Amino acid sequence: MTISANRMYKFIAILCTLILFYSCNTTKKMTITERKLIQSADVNTPFRVLLVTEKSDSLVLRKPCRDVDIVNDSLNIKWLIARMKATMKAESGVGIAAPQIGLSRNVFLFVRVDKPDMPVEVAINPKIIEVPVKTVCFERDGCLSIPDVSGNSIRYPWVKVEYYNENDEKITEKLTGYSRNDNFVAVIFQHEFDHLQGILFTDKLCEMND
Repeated sequence: MTISANRMYKFIAILCTLILFYSCNTTKKMTITERKLIQSADVNTPFRVLLVTEKSDSLVLRKPCRDVDIVNDSLNIKWLIARMKATMKAESGVGIAAPQIGLSRNVFLFVRVDKPDMPVEVAINPKIIEVPVKTVCFERDGCLSIPDVSGNSIRYPWVKVEYYNENDEKITEKLTGYSRNDNFVAVIFQHEFDHLQGILFTDKLCEMND
């Protein structure tokens, strides 16, 4: 191998590494279009919820999301969270994800049905880092983006998760619960997390055992 050829191979290796790095780096500052969407109304005004029955909406709902830049987009994230809370309240939901209001970013809200007074909490750049082997069939799953439709979905009875809350604190916890009669916070988290991957509950339907 000649010296020039060796240098060429090194150059190609470095170039490939850089391409891989930037292609995997999904955390980018919000675009002008994204900021306009968030700031299109005051913080108390709900967003329009996207519906699978609308072709343009469906394309957004099926698109995988990117992480948000917690440091450089902090004000936009707070505005987004406030409007998403108003939206979820108006729609009487137990969770809502950013793609459901037209923003393909890794943010969602979920009701902590496992806690006193059932507070609404925020998951920013969430990850599911551990799941059990066995799954369950969760009854009557539903979605704000698929109105008047429900079905039983395949879910994990618990998930270990990581995410940042709205105070920029990193949270690592194990969420358990899949019963509508008691606690199903683990299912809520999974449902909203799926939205960030472009997955809907109708993709995970199952039949209940007799």
